[in-house]
Amino acid sequence: MHRWHWARVLLIIPIVAVLWVPFYNRTEPTLWGFPFFYWYQLLWIILSGLIIGLVYLLEHRTET
Repeated sequence: MHRWHWARVLLIIPIVAVLWVPFYNRTEPTLWGFPFFYWYQLLWIILSGLIIGLVYLLEHRTET
């Protein structure tokens, strides 16, 4: 049976960052011609993967 681990709280960060649309619903600043709206969401795909990996490592480091 798996127990809840404190590191799972970190998973809230990408959820809030992407669901809070009024924060990134704009075109400026652009990055390589992409409006902020698009590159912000693409950035969070990478950051979410890193955060999920970190949570995984933190959970499994304390189990062994």
